[in-house]
Amino acid sequence: MSGRRNDGDVTEARDPAELSQALGVPISAATLERALTHRSYAYENGGLPTNERLEFLGDSVLGLVVTDTLFTGHPNLPEGHLAKLRAAVVQMGALAEVARELRLGAYVRLGRGEEGTGGRDKPSILADTLEAVIGATYIDCGLGAASDLVHRLFDPVIERSALLGAGLDWKTSLQELTALRGLGVPEYVVKDSGPDHQKLFRAAVRVSSRELGTGEGRSKKAAEQLAAEAAWRAITAEADEEDSDPERTVASAGADAPEDAAPDAPDAPAESAGTAAQPPDSAEGEPGPAGSAADSATDSATDSAGQAAAPPRKRATGGSPPMAFG
Repeated sequence: MSGRRNDGDVTEARDPAELSQALGVPISAATLERALTHRSYAYENGGLPTNERLEFLGDSVLGLVVTDTLFTGHPNLPEGHLAKLRAAVVQMGALAEVARELRLGAYVRLGRGEEGTGGRDKPSILADTLEAVIGATYIDCGLGAASDLVHRLFDPVIERSALLGAGLDWKTSLQELTALRGLGVPEYVVKDSGPDHQKLFRAAVRVSSRELGTGEGRSKKAAEQLAAEAAWRAITAEADEEDSDPERTVASAGADAPEDAAPDAPDAPAESAGTAAQPPDSAEGEPGPAGSAADSATDSATDSAGQAAAPPRKRATGGSPPMAFG
């Protein structure tokens, strides 16, 4: 059977042979058809075998391959963190996104009820069907071929998950990064379009009044996660660029210095104009003892020397450095 896909809104499943070619594995037509048969279709067509047993098997194969990849690729991570990483890779949302990239929803055999409510793009149906396809690959082609398929589909997911923070999601990681860099709290704006059963959400995230990422998805959460990932990568790229350009870093530091000193600069001439300019007159017009007292003594020492010079001029001479620079 075949049909035309229009963003998941179809009335007939496409030819499974096309999917087999896209997967690059020689699954038999019968096994693949069963992997694509949702229980809603089976019940409406006389109780046909469903894909649920293959889904059960594929879930275990997927978990084994992902666990082995994480264990081998991260030898220093503790068991608890490895378990969180695995959960992030094999959770329903991640599987659904991989299935959408394969356009798997176009090949699922659905009953009329699921078809009418957008079942071809439901995360649960997409995730379950993908696991069933992995199980079908294991049955017909063996563990080696199933492992290769999992690696092709999920290695990018594993790599992305390894970048995430403690929360193992992009929104949490972005918030941790912006807090670390003093950029404030990310702000999300989400808009939706399309009919109720086939809505498309578009999210944009702003950090420090700059729009740094956007994302689209079939749910608000998925759109926000994609936008957060884009923003996280943008901020990280900017930081890497700054770190790799020492001249830019030095220039930036130099540009900041005058701003720190600028507020004090205008005050210095104004404060010293009427006082610091006086010492030469005092030194020329008065006897030596008065000049000596002006340079090294306090007001009391000046009085005891018996000098006739006016106290204000003596005070200005001895106190001019703090007045000029303070």
